[in-house]
Amino acid sequence: MRDAPSTALPPVRIERELSPRAVLTGVALGILLTPSNVYAGLRIGWSFNMSIIALLVGFALWQGLAGRSKGRPAWTLHESNINQTVASAAASIVSGGLVAPIPAYTLLTGHQLDPLPMMAWVFSVSFLGIWIAWYLRPALLDDHGLKFPEGMATLETLQQIYHHGHEAMMRIKVLCSAALLSGLVKWIDGFVWAIPRWAPSPGLERLTFTLDPSLMLVGFGGIIGIRVGLTLLFGAALAWGGLAPWLIDHALVVLAPNSSGPQFAALVEWLLWPGVSLMVCATLTSLLVRLLQMPRQRPAELQANRAAHTLGRFSLPPACGLLLAIALVVALQALLFGIDWWMALLSIPLAICLAVVAARVVGATGIAPIGAIGKLSQLSFGLVAPGQVAINLMSANTAGGAAGQATDLMNDFKVGQAIGATPHKQLIAQCLGILIGSVAGVLVYLVLIPDPQALLLTEQWPAPAVATWKAVAQTLMQGLGALSPELRWAIVAGSAAGVLLGALDSLLPQRVARWLPSTGALGLAFILPASISMMMGLGAVVTWLVGCRWPSVTERFAITAAAGLIAGESITGVAASFWEMVRML
Repeated sequence: MRDAPSTALPPVRIERELSPRAVLTGVALGILLTPSNVYAGLRIGWSFNMSIIALLVGFALWQGLAGRSKGRPAWTLHESNINQTVASAAASIVSGGLVAPIPAYTLLTGHQLDPLPMMAWVFSVSFLGIWIAWYLRPALLDDHGLKFPEGMATLETLQQIYHHGHEAMMRIKVLCSAALLSGLVKWIDGFVWAIPRWAPSPGLERLTFTLDPSLMLVGFGGIIGIRVGLTLLFGAALAWGGLAPWLIDHALVVLAPNSSGPQFAALVEWLLWPGVSLMVCATLTSLLVRLLQMPRQRPAELQANRAAHTLGRFSLPPACGLLLAIALVVALQALLFGIDWWMALLSIPLAICLAVVAARVVGATGIAPIGAIGKLSQLSFGLVAPGQVAINLMSANTAGGAAGQATDLMNDFKVGQAIGATPHKQLIAQCLGILIGSVAGVLVYLVLIPDPQALLLTEQWPAPAVATWKAVAQTLMQGLGALSPELRWAIVAGSAAGVLLGALDSLLPQRVARWLPSTGALGLAFILPASISMMMGLGAVVTWLVGCRWPSVTERFAITAAAGLIAGESITGVAASFWEMVRML
């Protein structure tokens, strides 16, 4: 990915920015795209940045209407930016805990939040993240060492669609075609004819080695790249093809007599421990090394930044917004989870510290350390309040979720800075986005997972992020002594491998480190069914092969086609769940 756009945008006078049609388009796209991230987060633990999809769809819609009606004003550059800001803020609502700590809290305590309190909670965490991002914005965006590659990718797409409108229309056709194909396959599999899950043998089927007819997984494979895809395949072979049979043979995992079909639920209860340990230790080690490697500002630069950005920036309206966000999140921790107010207050400075760390890492590398900051927040509260599930999960959710949301929104601010957008209008767009995302995301989650105890951590809904938060909370609550000796050794082995791989990945030259397995994908393969890892690996390999033969085609259309495959299946899957709920009424 290039660090900066290849061409400069022409000077643009801001005529329309926070217009009703820009906001409503972003709201509509946010309602459509938020379910995709909730669905994908519960299936594979990953989400997708929706900025580029929102840009393409909004441009195609309004430029098409303007072309048919000569009196209709053109869709401006700044309206496109507001549209993508609202939509991406809505879709990033999963950072607020909807697919990780909230379900983990239900699994450990049996307490399921009602819809309105859950919406309020997810909104409050994200709302705090917005105001943290607002105060980080001046200093971080003016730091020339932070390029924010993801924001630059969105900016480059914005350039292309306004310089080459025909190219945008071509991408829209690819996006829609891929979405229709993926949605059709999902509809056939769910309503017309259950597509068989082929397995080479009954023994391999029991170990979850089946072919899952999911084009969404193929689409994610096209996005993650060949290194991550091959690591998923290797991890699946190691965990489910090597370790799982050994566990069964040595009676460390006891399956039901005459059991048939995939035995994911029984095996993942053991396999998740080394996988989670590897992921946590690798991400924390890599984060620490990257922070130590970051160039330090000279004292004169630091003093200039303070003078320019810190003093005078705490103006009354933004200060009121930040104070309101703090009051809201502290009050909800006390009311919904029974957390002492002083303990809830500790989540605020931790959220700010983690947001600074995460935003600098994202700005420098483009890699969002969301998993790492979540585990850091859990470990911090595990030390402060050992043995308390609510604090370990929900106060940590406040700190980690707000930091994650702030990190996501810094990319929007980077795009806005490059095109001369009005910052406070972007702030309003982000607030509207998380409001819409909170409502849509919670409704989708409750429709998909009406009974978390029965549905989560199953082959249909592996929910690896939920498994990770739950495992860390259990370990901090009970201690390693409550686990079997074999599990303790597995945790030690996974942790050691994670530290080693995380350190090597950050210390070795990039040309050497790219041959190492991806630590996040390797740990994830222990938690996902082998069928999911296989399909994602297939998507990565196919995209790589096409790129070797036709590089220009993949550069233009690979991400767009993959996004269509993801959106098509996830929206169809959510719609099918809504339809089943209506039929049962």
